[in-house]
Amino acid sequence: MIRHYRILLADDHALFRQGLTRILSERKDLEVAGEVGDGLELLNLLKRLKPDMVILDISMPRLRGMEAMREIKQMHPDVRILVLTMHNDADYLFQAISAGADGYLLKEDAEKDLFFAIDMVAQGRIYISRFLAEQSRQDWAQLRRGKRRLPSDEGLTARERQILRLIAEGKSSKEIGQLLSISYRTAERHRANMMAKLNLSKTVDLVRYAFNKGYV
Repeated sequence: MIRHYRILLADDHALFRQGLTRILSERKDLEVAGEVGDGLELLNLLKRLKPDMVILDISMPRLRGMEAMREIKQMHPDVRILVLTMHNDADYLFQAISAGADGYLLKEDAEKDLFFAIDMVAQGRIYISRFLAEQSRQDWAQLRRGKRRLPSDEGLTARERQILRLIAEGKSSKEIGQLLSISYRTAERHRANMMAKLNLSKTVDLVRYAFNKGYV
């Protein structure tokens, strides 16, 4: 008897969900356990249906995909997450991986790579769409050739490096405060100090920096 791999779909476009359901039905070992149109509904249905994988978009009403992923990984750490989105910017990729995504598939690649991405993520491997994977390889090549430079972390204290690692893992300032027994304001101050020392303007830049430096 074939064991059905249960998938929950989350996208705010009903027609897209319906089309995706039809495509997934082509595989006898895959089962669409349910579909939802927003992040809060996703979390509520997740408790009841207990799927093996969630395929979700980043842009959803009520609760965005990034926040939903963090909640999913906290409440159901064994559930695999595959992001299926139109956002082909590396910043979104870094944020999604930091929030707990196991795979990042662009909608423009779904027609040819959907089943491959699902199988990769189901096996516990990371999948990244070809365009973004190639973009990442080019970034690393430029770094190795000296054509791009990362900010130096020589000025970061041991505590700041510890907090940087937690930020890259998707932890909020409140969660960091609880983990390190410091106040929310202290965690925020450390975040601001790091951004000033590294000449960075956004938290996503800190996450990208942490990935490039090997903190994650």
